[in-house]
Amino acid sequence: MTESFTPTWMIDAIYRLTPEQLQAQGIKAVLTDLDNTLIAWNNPDGTTELHDWLERMNEAGIPVMIVSNNSAERIARVAEPLNLPFVSRALKPLTRGLNEAVTKLNLQKHDVVMVGDQLLTDVWSSNNHGVRSILVKPLIETDQWNTKINRFFEKGVKKRMLKAHPELQWRTTLD
Repeated sequence: MTESFTPTWMIDAIYRLTPEQLQAQGIKAVLTDLDNTLIAWNNPDGTTELHDWLERMNEAGIPVMIVSNNSAERIARVAEPLNLPFVSRALKPLTRGLNEAVTKLNLQKHDVVMVGDQLLTDVWSSNNHGVRSILVKPLIETDQWNTKINRFFEKGVKKRMLKAHPELQWRTTLD
């Protein structure tokens, strides 16, 4: 059961990922969740750290695409000022959103990585679709009301997953 919820890597924050680390793993594009992964759910403008990270990815030619269960209107509020493409209503943990993103990027599954802060949506959908995944810590400790339900169930799943995979530890790099 835990395999469906087991990420490829666990990194403390998306901003720790460097183009060099991604390229060393053969990753050509980053698919990312929005709330509490790319931005704090209550800060749609993002931070200087976000803008710097996106600039580094852009300079390295590594596209970043948002794949979120949020509405197009909610995602566009963040994505348009950052000039980021996105897939809305991704229906994670189903694979529709990831399939659409990989197709839009004209890449193969093995060329991308999905980054997110939830096992029950981001990691599960990645594993269902055969895409590598990076679990990150939520940017802030509070969540939107609908995410609180997932977090409750995620606690037990995460405990079992970590027991089954003691090699998975929080890191600051993909190495």
